[in-house]
Amino acid sequence: MENVKQHTEPLEAVILAGGMGTRLRSVITDVPKPMAPIAGRPFLSYILDDLQAQGIKRVILCTGYKHEVVENHYQDSYKGMEIVYSIEDTPLGTGGAIRKALGQVKAPQVIILNGDTMFRADLIEMREFHTGNGADMTIALKKMEDSQRYGVVETADNKVVRFCEKTESKAGSINGGIYMLNKTMFPELEKLPEKFSFEKEFMEPSYKDINMMAYESDAYFIDIGIPEDYEKAQHELVTLA
Repeated sequence: MENVKQHTEPLEAVILAGGMGTRLRSVITDVPKPMAPIAGRPFLSYILDDLQAQGIKRVILCTGYKHEVVENHYQDSYKGMEIVYSIEDTPLGTGGAIRKALGQVKAPQVIILNGDTMFRADLIEMREFHTGNGADMTIALKKMEDSQRYGVVETADNKVVRFCEKTESKAGSINGGIYMLNKTMFPELEKLPEKFSFEKEFMEPSYKDINMMAYESDAYFIDIGIPEDYEKAQHELVTLA
C-alpha cells in the first residue's frame, strides 16, 4: 500500500535558482542566471510553466545571489502552485543548497531541477519508473550526439554504473539535471560538509551503495549556461507548446 500512497501524493519540486551566471556576463549582468530574460520572460518561468502543466503543486526555490529579484517576481504563488524559498546567505554549492531546501519538503519524494536547464521529461512517468524499480534516487538522462560539455552516465539495465568525465566520450546519455530523491535519502546528505557539490560529492560516490536508477527521455533539452545556447533559447522556447 505504500507505493499507492506515494503515487497519490502531489509531486513537489526543488529548483536551484541561485546561480550567478558567470559565463553569461556578456549578455546578462543584473539578475540571477535563472531569471535571465528569454523573449521578455525569465527563463525560470518556462520551467515553472512545464512543472505546472505536469501537475506540480508546490515548488521550493533555492535562491542566493540577488534572491530578492526572484522573490519580488514570483512572491508566494505561480499559476496556482505554492512557491516557497530556501535562501542561502552564503553559497553552499548545489548539495548544500538542496540539503537546506529538503527541510521544507512535505512529500515522500521530491523532484530536483537545475534552474538554468530546461528538460521537459515526463515527471509522472519518471515517478512511476522510480517507484516501480524501488529506487532511492533516479536521474533523468538525455541522449546527446556531443556530450563533451557534460560527460556521460553509463547504465546497465537502467541502473547507474558509472559517471564518465566530460572529455571521455562524444556521444552518449548525459545527466539532464532532473533528479527524483526519496525522503529516506535525506539523512545521507546530513553527513556531508556544509558546502558541497550534489553531483560530485553525493551522486558520484553513492551510486554503488544505493539503488540509483536512470530514466532516459528524448524530451526537449536546453542549458542556457553559455551565451550560444542562451541565444538559441530565445528562439526555441517561445515555440514550445
